[in-house]
Amino acid sequence: MSSRVEVDGVQSQPEEWRPGFNPWLIALSVMLATFMEVLDTSVANVSLPHIAGSLSASTDEATWVLTSYLVSNAIILPATSWLAGMFGRKQLLITCIIIFSLASALCGAAPSLGLLIVARVIQGAGGGALQPIAQAVLLESFPPEKRGQAMAVYGMGIIVAPIIGPTLGGWITDNYSWRWIFYINVPVGILAIMMAQAFVENPPYVKRAQSRIDYIGFGLMALWLATMQLILDKGQEDDWFSAPWIRWFALISAASLAGFVVRELVIKDPIVDLRVLADRNFRNGSLLIAIVGAVLYSTTAVLPIFLQTLMGYPALQSGLAVSPRGLGSLASMMIVGRLVGKVDSRYLMAGGFIVLATSAFMLSNINLDISKGNVILPNIVNGLAMGFIFVPMTTTTMGRLANRQMGNASGIYNLMRNTGGSIGISIATTVLARLAQSHQNTLAGHIDPYNPVFQERFHQLMHGFATNTSAPDASQQAYGAIYGMVLRQSMLLAFVDNFRILGYVCILCIPLVFVFRKVQARGGASAVH
Repeated sequence: MSSRVEVDGVQSQPEEWRPGFNPWLIALSVMLATFMEVLDTSVANVSLPHIAGSLSASTDEATWVLTSYLVSNAIILPATSWLAGMFGRKQLLITCIIIFSLASALCGAAPSLGLLIVARVIQGAGGGALQPIAQAVLLESFPPEKRGQAMAVYGMGIIVAPIIGPTLGGWITDNYSWRWIFYINVPVGILAIMMAQAFVENPPYVKRAQSRIDYIGFGLMALWLATMQLILDKGQEDDWFSAPWIRWFALISAASLAGFVVRELVIKDPIVDLRVLADRNFRNGSLLIAIVGAVLYSTTAVLPIFLQTLMGYPALQSGLAVSPRGLGSLASMMIVGRLVGKVDSRYLMAGGFIVLATSAFMLSNINLDISKGNVILPNIVNGLAMGFIFVPMTTTTMGRLANRQMGNASGIYNLMRNTGGSIGISIATTVLARLAQSHQNTLAGHIDPYNPVFQERFHQLMHGFATNTSAPDASQQAYGAIYGMVLRQSMLLAFVDNFRILGYVCILCIPLVFVFRKVQARGGASAVH
């Protein structure tokens, strides 16, 4: 039987609506497409050199294959609830899967880089709504006491997919062609469409809106997100604010963000309802998920760089070394899905951040002589931590919201995670480059003719090279070898510092989990004890 609740003095639609099909069938239906979409945020990373060579472009130009997808994806994310209200959630879900699948086929068949980028923009726009729709559908389809299990399923998709993406992309590219990393989406998309048509329903409180389209709000949001994403993607490459275009884009982004916030707060029918941020749990959860996204994506971006540049791993091997994180996530999410509702979620999250910090500090012990096992173990620990953070954080963040608010809140929540990931990657790569320069200056200060350690090493190298060349050439080769050692050691120290910083960030998050209020399941049952 349904029951009505009062929200701000207004009687809402029934909160106890339940779908007509098994929630697990619905979960599989929405997660097929979502996993496919999230996978495409990272599957093309290791294929960029192949794409550039195939389409007669530079590697720098090929990075727009990634950037264009992220920009269009970010623009659609927060507008998902509004789009669902305009067209119906089920209709929007199926339409987005169709657009994503067709755009994937266009990406695979693209004869030039320009057409590939256009296809990626369309693909990102089609895929942008899939994550928040899937999350909202899962939260609504499962009863409150089983939402932990639902979010475990969702978490497997959005956390595991970016991790296995580079490995899968590397394997497909090496064994077939980079075009197949896009073609494989088509059969999965067809199956997802059939299942969504059969099992997904429109809840009674998701009704077609008759309001006018907020073109101004959508335009301001698109301008803010697009300029911000471009700054984050290209900032380090162009030395940040020393580049005039960065300064102009930063000004435009800040102004459009301010205009967007004001517009959405005063308009009657906003494209993104920011009033949901008045809920303390949602506000705190949005901040924390941005930090979690920053840690997750920056680690995923930085670790392969270390493995490929300093350890000499090929793309596929570096992906295989990182992929065990997915195994840790799968294991922890199956466990924590049953613990949510029985153990205080705040303690689960605090424990997760402690484990996540531990994995970062484990990675900070890397050196140039480590084995692959020294990388795999911290990654498994990292994956274990993610399950204990993501599942209880999502259920607690959304736990005090009405069902009718889930769609809008899911769009904002997913946007914060993705935006945090973009910011984390930019900060990590910038810190890596700047600290490497700093360490190089420090190490180079010890290379002088009066340093006995340097003299001993220099003469050893020179004598070794002198067996195959003249003395002057041997001297130059010895200096070159020492300089190469300095570069490698300075880069290594920069990686070590990066992982330590991530560990400290995780520790600083622990007090924030206790800002959450306890969540009570509807009907009076305790969802979080």
